Amino acid sequence: MPEPSAPARAVLVLARYRGPVEERLIREWIAANLDEPGRRTAHMLPLPRPGETSAAAAQLAERLAGASPQTEVLAARVTWLSPHQADEDRPPRVRDLLMPASLGDRRSVRRQAAIAAHEPERARVVAGNPATVATLRERYAETHAGRSGSADAFARFVARRGHLSLERAERRVLGPQFKAPRLLTEEILAQPKFHAGLAALAEDVGSHRADLAEAEDMLDELATGWGRTSVELLPRIWRLILERGFDPVIDVVPDEIARLRQTTATKPVIFLWSHRSNLDSGVFLTTLHENGFPLPHLFAGINMSFGPMGVFLRRAGFIFIRRSFADNPLYKYVLREFIGYLAEKRFNLSWSIEGTRSRTGKMLPPKLGLLSYSVDAYLTGRTDDVALQPVSIAFDQLHEIGEYADYARGAKKAPEGMSWLYNFVKAQGARHYGKVYVRFPEPVSMRELLGPPNGPTATDPAARRLATHKMAFEVAWRINQATPVTPTALVTTLLLGSRGMALTSVQIHNALDAVVAYLRRADVPRAASVESLQTVVGVEATLRALATGGGPVTRVDGARDVVWLIDQKDQLAATFYRNSLVHVFLIGAICEIAIVLAGRDEPAGPARTQSFWDHAERLRDLLKFEFYFQDKTRFRQAVAADMAAVGEDWEAILASERFSAGSMLRDRPLIVSPFGLRSFVEAYEIVADVLVHHDQPGPIERPAIVKEAIALGDQFLAQKRISSAEPVSALLFETALQVAESRGVLDDRADRRPRALALRRELEAILAAIDYAQRIAELAFLEALRPERCRPQA
Repeated sequence: MPEPSAPARAVLVLARYRGPVEERLIREWIAANLDEPGRRTAHMLPLPRPGETSAAAAQLAERLAGASPQTEVLAARVTWLSPHQADEDRPPRVRDLLMPASLGDRRSVRRQAAIAAHEPERARVVAGNPATVATLRERYAETHAGRSGSADAFARFVARRGHLSLERAERRVLGPQFKAPRLLTEEILAQPKFHAGLAALAEDVGSHRADLAEAEDMLDELATGWGRTSVELLPRIWRLILERGFDPVIDVVPDEIARLRQTTATKPVIFLWSHRSNLDSGVFLTTLHENGFPLPHLFAGINMSFGPMGVFLRRAGFIFIRRSFADNPLYKYVLREFIGYLAEKRFNLSWSIEGTRSRTGKMLPPKLGLLSYSVDAYLTGRTDDVALQPVSIAFDQLHEIGEYADYARGAKKAPEGMSWLYNFVKAQGARHYGKVYVRFPEPVSMRELLGPPNGPTATDPAARRLATHKMAFEVAWRINQATPVTPTALVTTLLLGSRGMALTSVQIHNALDAVVAYLRRADVPRAASVESLQTVVGVEATLRALATGGGPVTRVDGARDVVWLIDQKDQLAATFYRNSLVHVFLIGAICEIAIVLAGRDEPAGPARTQSFWDHAERLRDLLKFEFYFQDKTRFRQAVAADMAAVGEDWEAILASERFSAGSMLRDRPLIVSPFGLRSFVEAYEIVADVLVHHDQPGPIERPAIVKEAIALGDQFLAQKRISSAEPVSALLFETALQVAESRGVLDDRADRRPRALALRRELEAILAAIDYAQRIAELAFLEALRPERCRPQA
């Protein structure tokens, strides 16, 4: 008697389709790949949208309730490919770049039918990995604390899993550029630990401030709603904007791209980038996309979510966070859990380490808020490591420097909106701004700096804060060290250092020789175009670019020579470029000032050497709000290495009877403190002077001090008590107030004026040392400008 045949295995296909063409293609795929008479029978149901209570959702709940445990469930959909995606041998055309496949092919039924008929390879059915009903029930129980749940709740869970599996399947076809998380709100709300944390918060702050419905609204506000069209289209739009004013090729280092590829393949990554322009996020995303990396979640201020732009950017992975939420514990909790979920799922994140744009050209102190939430996610074991990837973004020129100069004079920032966006894009086409440079230095490992998850750092809040602070400064320091010096920065630095004196092209070329040689010896990263400054022709090309279309350099056609200068009205704008490289000369400038001060303080002997080190460390403390410094041990090592340029026995020379500050400065390869630090110290001295004469008791009103400092700076400039307009900057005055606060000058105490006097005297002594170095430098500078050295080169 023959044995009875085994019953046919059931397969439930949850199909996501738009219109009759996609539905037909999925049915044909099922018939060709799943239906096997007598062995396997496939049934197709529509895949419900996340959270919807439609007939499709009810149908799925009913089918799952009656399905056997061995029924297989899988999701399927149609992915439309561009011609280039379907055939890698076919080079992309302009149409492919401007019209993503998802935008042109997924909206028109007629277009879909034509592609399916004539280019069937572009209509690709993708399917997620199958799972049995029994397996899905087990996973549901694991993620819902063992609860069996209703038939509707289980169906919603299966639908979510189907959508997620389709994203993974589509990514295998499209490549990693389209790695995008889905159903963030639903997935987070389905986690028992989220509800447990919410209940604990409600106990702490009151249930009315920790409401589940409000938390869900906040998650919806944060969730991005990724769309393939937006992900494809955004880098193309940025590319068109950039090419209006910049070279089409973004300057990157291939070895850094290769290292980044390895990093992103092994760890979740947080990209932390420098922020000098509103172009930065576009440059960053375009660089990633064009090198084959998926776009990360990019955090931005909610002020940038205006009009249709906000909707579009959300669908391209932007997360808009509120500008201020210090007094909202529920929002802080939801944001922390949101970031923790993304880290747990190994999605990459991104934001500006400075939190806002630098209007001075140098990097601002790092903001720790979002980073501290990421540290929490790591230390609680939601991921085994996170790579913090520093990203340096630099430009030859920017149209925004005029706006930044206005801010320095106290102007208010224009509100963002569609008219602002139009004017911003229009300004990119005003003239050619040169090249864009993106660098990816060595990443920083959370595990290496914080120790293992759930380790000592996790249980000690003070240790965690200190470690987070050090980690942020390490990232910022690496960004600075990787930023390439550009010809624009070098030429503006030299012209600002001439303090308004006009120079010929040959004079500028001769003076730049020593600077470029210094950079080469110190192995400072340089743009390839810096080599063009070795010729007068190359110097003139940079000068012409800076003198065109409202640039900061002025050309004067003299009777015999063309000369160049930075006029007083343009000095503030030009400092933006100078400040992009000032960190390169920071240690050298500190050494020069310490040499002069030590020589004035002490007679020959060890005390003079100790005085040098004391002054160097006091300068480090004075400038800590302005610049990034490594820890004291590495700082002292950097100072010793810089001083070794005058001889390995520099400490013995410093302590000897034959020591002369002038001789030691002349022996240095380059004197840098006059153009490196003068403007900062002069700005601090102006504020200190205002505070000395501030005789009103009570709290200091910072805006009033800044306003008075601008007026006093204008007076000092008119009286030639300061050398240029550079220090008359509200931005520098804000930092000066931080210095004053650290010295107790802002405290409402009886000794406020004596403290202000002490700060002013300290700054006056530093400026006197810079003046001394300036005189030594001017002698060398004048030697470089001797007529026989200034004849045009053949």
